[in-house]
Amino acid sequence: MDYNWSDSMQFIVNHSVYTPVRIFCIGQNYIAHIRELKNEVPDEPVVFQKPFTSLVLPGEKVKIPTHGKNLHHEVEVVVLIGKEGKAYSVDEASSFVAGVSLGLDLTLRDVQTALRKKGLPWEAAKAFEQSAPIGEFTPFGDHLDLKNISFECRVNGEVRQKGNTSNMIFSIEMLIYKMSKIWRFRPGDVIYTGTPEGVAPLNPGDKITIFSPDIGEFEWEIVS
Repeated sequence: MDYNWSDSMQFIVNHSVYTPVRIFCIGQNYIAHIRELKNEVPDEPVVFQKPFTSLVLPGEKVKIPTHGKNLHHEVEVVVLIGKEGKAYSVDEASSFVAGVSLGLDLTLRDVQTALRKKGLPWEAAKAFEQSAPIGEFTPFGDHLDLKNISFECRVNGEVRQKGNTSNMIFSIEMLIYKMSKIWRFRPGDVIYTGTPEGVAPLNPGDKITIFSPDIGEFEWEIVS
């Protein structure tokens, strides 16, 4: 199966249209996940990027890449940036959020481990095609508390991961504030905010579902 990314991919939130610009991802943002991978707790957010061609909409088939053997799921809360600029305070940060969704930071764990041992970047393990399945965005408003969003990941009906943004090391608002010291945000930027514990392998034929009572439910099928 060949994968063809559509240049016309867009997100519509509150009648506004956003074209994906940059996919920012946060690593190691939940203590229990850090412990399960035997990593150190970071003093600052660990930020890396994926190309926007990594995005996969709900219902599409996700092909396991051939350059690794151990594909892991990592469910995450995802925020969509709705305006240009920088957040100069934590209190200002939430004004940049146009929508909230769920996504998967798919990771070739064996490739990542090998790269880490050599002190090399993670792109081959994290930024391959179809490495960022993403759900539909719910408009951000008073009904959503960025510090209390519960979510989970199920594989073939079995719950693999459960999390809540209240357990983040760096809150969504803090992430936006700290990232603003490096980047000027643009409408259409997307931030994957980190995964809780419970990451595990995916195999051909698996159906992976991510769910939040605040956001919705989205599903993909894994194929070889």
